[in-house]
Amino acid sequence: MKTQILTLFGHRLTIILMLIINIPGTIYGYMWYANQLERTPAHFLLFVPDSPTASLFFVIVLIAFLMKKNLPLIEALAAVTLIKYGIWAVVMNLASFAVGATPHWTNYMLIASHAGMALQAVIYAPYFRIKPWHLIVVALWTLHNDVIDYVYMMHPGLHPYLMPYITEVGYFTFWLSVFSLFTVYVLCIRNKTYKLNIL
Repeated sequence: MKTQILTLFGHRLTIILMLIINIPGTIYGYMWYANQLERTPAHFLLFVPDSPTASLFFVIVLIAFLMKKNLPLIEALAAVTLIKYGIWAVVMNLASFAVGATPHWTNYMLIASHAGMALQAVIYAPYFRIKPWHLIVVALWTLHNDVIDYVYMMHPGLHPYLMPYITEVGYFTFWLSVFSLFTVYVLCIRNKTYKLNIL
C-alpha cells in the first residue's frame, strides 16, 4: 500500500503538479524575505532566505526528475532543508501563539505550507540517490547556516514576542539541523533496500 501511494509521486503528471505548487511558492517565499534582504550585507545574502532556498533546491530536483536524472547533492540539500525549515516554521508559529501572539491567517498559511515542505522531503526520499559524502557536505552547509543565523543574527524574522528567547531559538535550530540530517540519513542512506524510480 505504501509503495503504491509513493509510486504515484514518481509519475510525470504528479511531478508537474508538484512544480506548479512549488515554483509559485518559491517565488512568494523570496518576496516574503524582500525587506530583510534589502537590509542584509551582500556576503550574507545567500544564507538568509532559508525556506524559499530549500524549496528552490526541490524545484531543481523535480525538473531533473522530469528529465529522468538524479542530482544527489541537490537532493540532499533539498531533503535536509525542507525538513529543517518546514518543521522550524511550524514550531516558531506555534511558539509565538504560546507566548501571547494573536493568531493571524498568515500564520496558519505558513504552518500549512511549511508542514507540506517537510512532508515532500519524506515522500520523495525513496527517489533520492544520496550518498554519505553528499550528506557530509550538506551538514557543513546547514550548520554553517545556523552560525550565520544565530551568531551573526541573520536569522529569519521572528515575532517580537519570541525575540527574548532568541538564544533558545538558536539552540533549538541547531538540534533541528542534527535531527534533519539524521532523518535524511535514515531515509536515504541507511534504508538502502527501499528505493523507487521515476516513471
